[in-house]
Amino acid sequence: MSGGQFNDTDGFFGGTHVARVKLFFSFNHDDVEYPCALVEWFERVADSPEEETGMWLVRPELTPNDTQHASVIHLDTVLRGIHLLPYFGDQFVPGELHYSTTLDNFCYFYVNKYIDYHAFETVF
Repeated sequence: MSGGQFNDTDGFFGGTHVARVKLFFSFNHDDVEYPCALVEWFERVADSPEEETGMWLVRPELTPNDTQHASVIHLDTVLRGIHLLPYFGDQFVPGELHYSTTLDNFCYFYVNKYIDYHAFETVF
């Protein structure tokens, strides 16, 4: 995804960025409908993909007051869906962890370029 405070030279997947959609909505202005999304941004951890996996490692992008950076974007700026894999490290995963809270319970994620052909072609 692209948008927000970013410009294309800051991107790491050919000018795109990683974001989590929190809300889809639209509004009308002068009889034109604008489909939008509220997103939370992720930032890369390193300047290149991880050597062992070949995947980028990202983490939530935080504002100066330690909240996740969020913004509203137009749906035309969304390139495609991606698959984020939690980075487990050397810790055990709690048995009570629910899949629906994964993005809230881990600090780092791999951008899975192996999920399908289109992801492999998009995420270098």
